[in-house]
Amino acid sequence: MRRSVTSSAAADRAPIGDSRLWSTLNKLVPYLWQHKWRVLLALACLFSAKLANVGVPLIFKEMIDDLSNTRQAMMLPAMLLLLYGTLRFSTSLFAELREILFARVTQRAVRRIALEAFRHLHELSLRFHLQRQTGGVSRDVERGSRSIASLINYTLYSILPTLVEIALVLAILFARYDSSFVLITLASLSAYIVFTIKVSNWRIGIRRTANEADSAANTGAVDSLLNYETVKYFNNEEYEAQRYDRQMQQWEEAATRSQVSLSWLNLGQQLIIALGVTAMMWRAASGVVAGTMTIGDLVLVNAFLIQLYAPLNFLGVVYREIRQSLADIERMFDLLAVNREIADAPDASTLARGPMEIRFAKVDFAYDANRQILDEVDFSVPAGRTVAVVGESGSGKSTLARLLYRFYDVSAGRILINGADLRRFTQTSLRAAIGIVPQDTVLFNDTIYYNIQYGRPQASHDEVLAAAEAAQLAGFIEMLPDGYQTRVGERGLKLSGGEKQRVAIARALLKNPPVLIFDEATSALDSKTEKAIQSSLDNAARGRTTLVIAHRLSTIMNADQILVMNAGRIVERGTHAELLEVSGLYAQMWALQQLEETEPAERARSDSFVNPPRAS
Repeated sequence: MRRSVTSSAAADRAPIGDSRLWSTLNKLVPYLWQHKWRVLLALACLFSAKLANVGVPLIFKEMIDDLSNTRQAMMLPAMLLLLYGTLRFSTSLFAELREILFARVTQRAVRRIALEAFRHLHELSLRFHLQRQTGGVSRDVERGSRSIASLINYTLYSILPTLVEIALVLAILFARYDSSFVLITLASLSAYIVFTIKVSNWRIGIRRTANEADSAANTGAVDSLLNYETVKYFNNEEYEAQRYDRQMQQWEEAATRSQVSLSWLNLGQQLIIALGVTAMMWRAASGVVAGTMTIGDLVLVNAFLIQLYAPLNFLGVVYREIRQSLADIERMFDLLAVNREIADAPDASTLARGPMEIRFAKVDFAYDANRQILDEVDFSVPAGRTVAVVGESGSGKSTLARLLYRFYDVSAGRILINGADLRRFTQTSLRAAIGIVPQDTVLFNDTIYYNIQYGRPQASHDEVLAAAEAAQLAGFIEMLPDGYQTRVGERGLKLSGGEKQRVAIARALLKNPPVLIFDEATSALDSKTEKAIQSSLDNAARGRTTLVIAHRLSTIMNADQILVMNAGRIVERGTHAELLEVSGLYAQMWALQQLEETEPAERARSDSFVNPPRAS
């Protein structure tokens, strides 16, 4: 079942239960276990570091007791000092070795998961990308990737070492002293951990609210900046600023509540630590007074307490960060769990290159149940021939291209390529065989050269120049100061609509596919440029299977067949001459366009007659 974005977001707002927590961890473990020898060696270094760390107070106790003995005070305990220094160094040595061994494991896991998320986003259907909010999705992936490193670091470098050290210290206290020391330590640790977890779980809701406000603000900001020109057209800079400020105000409130609650959490933690330390030192001091313990024992207990409570001071922070990291990672994994609406069949084959015949066989399609777009559309495009589709806006013309590219699957009927259902082929090979010049051309924020070469990244420099020449683009580029290295700006906004469309034409020509789709490819061109480039398009289409979706009927007069669509159905078909003879919808559209083209010329002649030019 397809998982909706809305349900994912709702799940993210709910508290993370233990089952979801372990589910997220289980998804993460395989990425780490690929380097199992590094992981095992890092864990061995961790245990070695903690053994050395616990050994330091023991050696220090022996030194204190030896120096306190009046008969041995005159002798320097050289061996103990040497062992003390060795253990001190060993603690740092094994800790750094653990980091060296584990560094690549962490970064490789981050890289692989981020890459998997990036690829998955490209594999999701067009429907998902039409519904998504770019800023929110990018922030989810960014936070999720960053949180992987945080989770691993906090778990391996904070939680696990602390647990190992607690176990070692409790074992030593139990073996050397009476059980009261163990009981006081356990009671203090239990109270601290329970208090921290309870309060931190309550604070997670506040932190999540702050994150959601942050994502909403980022989404709105990105959307506003992407639509910079629209904002300027309507003088809405202040409106956008106020909308952004409202979202940031929600973030401010949540962030403030988070900070205040953090202070109360820290106070509670310090109170528990103070009570525990006081109880332990009272018990140790009583033992010294009673003669059952030495000064060295008092120092040992104090050192153990410092070693235990020092990392516990950060337990609240670590626990919160781990839970938050899990929430962020879970949100990214939720994104990875969104099912691809369009997926290759298990036995999908590669579409072979060569002449291709396309057939739409009684195709029905609807974006949703209440919006039928195509109704029993049936036509063929023979190999090497050109079929044009015309009709009013909303008649379903551009949907044909989306279905052929398999951005969506048909609701009923089939689309055949050389007699085989296109769903039998891999999407990669299918799309490699099709080139398109879309109606709305969006370019990458890079150079003109990059955007042309994107049609076939392995193309040579001369091939790129030839494609630009064929698209009537070379002359314009040569006039630019930076030539082909001119950057086109966000979504190509530095270029005019006609210039962007010519870049798209050059890109499609460079791809050199057996099937071409022109989706109103000259709609942004002026009449002069359109006529100049039309011959290039005709040459490009020669020998290729070509589907032309057109608004200007003058551009498709030479098509082998013209389909006229209305309300998702093909209502007329034939050549240009045949359709004019029928005197149907196509003939009406032709007459209307001819009238629109002749009226400006007649007005110009009329103005010239009424207001003749003055003699000089």
